[in-house]
Amino acid sequence: MTEENYNYRTSQALLRNQFSGNGKLKIPIIPMFQEKPGDFDDLLLIGFDKTHLEDQNHLDRMVHFFLYDYRFERVWKHPDNDVEKLSRYRAVLSPDFSMYLEMAPVMQIYNVFRNRWCGAYWASKGIRVIPAVNWGDESTFDFCFEGIEKGSVVAVSTYMATEHDNCCDQKEWFIAGYDEMLRRIEPEKIICYNTPFPEMQGNIIYVDYERSFRGEDLDAFKIGSTSSGDRDTIEPYLIGKGGGSAYGADWKPNPKKPNDWKFLGNPGDINQTYNKHGELYETHIGPDGKADYEIHHSDHGNPGEHVNPHAHEIIWTPTGPSFNPMDMPLKRFIQRKEIVSMTPLIPANTPEQNQFVSISDFKWCVDKGGEIDFIWDGKEYGISHSRGRIIAYLWGQPDTTQYFATADDVLNYMVGSDRLRDVITQVTVLDRTI
Repeated sequence: MTEENYNYRTSQALLRNQFSGNGKLKIPIIPMFQEKPGDFDDLLLIGFDKTHLEDQNHLDRMVHFFLYDYRFERVWKHPDNDVEKLSRYRAVLSPDFSMYLEMAPVMQIYNVFRNRWCGAYWASKGIRVIPAVNWGDESTFDFCFEGIEKGSVVAVSTYMATEHDNCCDQKEWFIAGYDEMLRRIEPEKIICYNTPFPEMQGNIIYVDYERSFRGEDLDAFKIGSTSSGDRDTIEPYLIGKGGGSAYGADWKPNPKKPNDWKFLGNPGDINQTYNKHGELYETHIGPDGKADYEIHHSDHGNPGEHVNPHAHEIIWTPTGPSFNPMDMPLKRFIQRKEIVSMTPLIPANTPEQNQFVSISDFKWCVDKGGEIDFIWDGKEYGISHSRGRIIAYLWGQPDTTQYFATADDVLNYMVGSDRLRDVITQVTVLDRTI
């Protein structure tokens, strides 16, 4: 055996066995957090992806990892690289590696181990660490609370379990695990990132994740003269994930967007809506009470690319309805579906309700097959789909049509002297079909 091979075989990067643990899995134990006066007074958190060695504005915060795993995989692969930076903050929550319900059990165990190992390692370097706790279904309860001493301070997030946007809540899953955590750990305090459910018991320290950023100008998150990221609104600073189903909760109409209700109804109904140009959309409800196609009596401001009228098939996924972006002849639908009734008119969204809250929101709409009508700097623009590509154009001027392969590509479209990416959350959205 060469020295190189020996060093690799015995390295802690491979073995990860320097921290003792209880039970057959030997999951490392995170030492109990030693509270200091004021630790939880007016507590705010900061995401790991917003931390920086030069940060002087947020050192009184605790660092959280309620983010998608790819944003912090580095702390497992290269645990030494961030020790100096993390040690400057008030405390650090252990990294919340995913525990999705659909994960293979061995991956759930692995992610619990990584959570506790990183926490124990940082604690060994003098960093004050609070365990972040997550769980799957009941089959995970025998290992997902390991590595945390009884009476510890812990942290949880309710974000993915809470009803938000077009997602139903996953409260039943969350409360089952939360109650088991109380029974097994008997925590001294529970930091709750996002609004607690009324059913949650214990000494809860509620941290409003939006307030962590809404209390100050976003420029406070710039390092020197450079922004900490390509962030157009507050939304991308917020939580990325929390737990529950990897596919998210079941879709539901957003109560703040009345136009969402066109996708549901009685089988055979035709829900009617009008866009801001007074053009009719007819949404047919299929046998399962969900929309299966929609007829647009519109050319979407581009008669060279859209027949008026035309139809779109509606496809349902775990994240809700999507439009087949291809225009389809009406006869494909009308000849094989019986119209039962015309329902009362469903009100259109206001421009404020249609506004894109982030770049991600815009990309989601485009990827779902949405067609968009917006105004910027006094000019009206359209974004839709034609022949397998995304198109952008000045409304009513087909000769200005430009073609793009992806939603990311269309964000580089120039609206006047501005790049769409830079202004998409500021434009006035007259209509978006999804």
